[in-house]
Amino acid sequence: MILFFLSDFVRIAFFMGTDYRFKEVQKYNMTAEHNLFHKISLIFTLNYKGKLVSNTKLVVMKSRTTLFFLILAVSIVSCSSEIEKIDDNIPNVNSAYFPPIGTDDWENISLAELNWNADAVPTLLEYAASKNTKALLILKNGRIAVEWYAPDFTKESPWYWASAGKTLTAFTTGIAREEGFLQLTDKTSTYLGENWTSLSKEKEELISVWNQLTMTTGLDDTRGDCKSADCLVYISDAGTRWSYHNAPYTLIQDVISNATGTDFENYYNLKLRDNIGMTGQWLSSNGSNNVYWSNARSMARFGLLNQHNGVWEETTILGDTNFINEMKNTSQDLNKSYGYLWWLNGKESAMIPNSQVIFQTPLIPNAPKDLYAGLGKNDQKLYIVPSLDLVIVRMGENTGITTLGPSSFDNELWDLINNVIN
Repeated sequence: MILFFLSDFVRIAFFMGTDYRFKEVQKYNMTAEHNLFHKISLIFTLNYKGKLVSNTKLVVMKSRTTLFFLILAVSIVSCSSEIEKIDDNIPNVNSAYFPPIGTDDWENISLAELNWNADAVPTLLEYAASKNTKALLILKNGRIAVEWYAPDFTKESPWYWASAGKTLTAFTTGIAREEGFLQLTDKTSTYLGENWTSLSKEKEELISVWNQLTMTTGLDDTRGDCKSADCLVYISDAGTRWSYHNAPYTLIQDVISNATGTDFENYYNLKLRDNIGMTGQWLSSNGSNNVYWSNARSMARFGLLNQHNGVWEETTILGDTNFINEMKNTSQDLNKSYGYLWWLNGKESAMIPNSQVIFQTPLIPNAPKDLYAGLGKNDQKLYIVPSLDLVIVRMGENTGITTLGPSSFDNELWDLINNVIN
């Protein structure tokens, strides 16, 4: 388009009636039909009085007018080029964005660009504050659309993930499997040794890594975090009962350590955390559990990695697509709203921790059906919604509802989020 625009102005400069007549072209044997770019080069040999700077002997009448049109054409072309350069630098808000590693930089996007309802944001934030929230982030295509912190909290402040951190262990298990260190069908005793429970050998060998990932070990979940053999007591055969049990979950980390020959945290840091720019560390609050602590943006980074199915920009962190699909889809028929340590929305029924009741309802009715989440005690939240390219993080203290995973807070929060994004 720019070449045609230039062409039009050059033609004006050359062919406006009697103002432009070629009297003599000795060196170039030029005609009115000669190549356009040669004409342009000849014009640039003229000074402002119409004399030749070179020895072409081309005589041009009324050269000041010619010069005016030439400058005008070149100026417009130059401006057009600059506009195109500026346009090239404007980010496509619908494209995927990954914050750079090793820096605090993170691209933002305005609510106006998203056509979101800015008037609904104050109500959302007031509700979050009233529920002892420390941090609330909403990412759209990886860019920060909403980022809010309590007065005593900052983007650098660490906070515990509670059971939302189970998702980190699930992802790391996938990496260990992809690297050939273990299989999900392997007996847990392969890595923890015999008598890691108080069960008979026959019953103990029914328990696999897969059972640990799906909360179907059949062990007594009322024993809490205690991992010693005398606390790991038989209730039912592995795979026949779903119960939210921290101890066999935490022991997955020991399985990974023994399978890889590397301390779990070191393996996690090397294979996952450091590759996507996260911060944080694993800490125990009682000597038995292992809880992840990080800032809210690190949780958002992990959510973004999962939104893109294990790929960070152009780097594949987990390429086992079968494992990824299994991880965020129903893993067994007992609790349809549970994958591999991830909670799933949009299913026909759901179970919750410390209960054997099957509720005939989706996990979070107000949330999008394809949402999957890491959910932890005191309503630590990591929501991922693939259909909307959303990652949402909530960190904070007790909302008034003491649960280990899903709660009514999820539904209330999503009611207000919907007011913003719809």
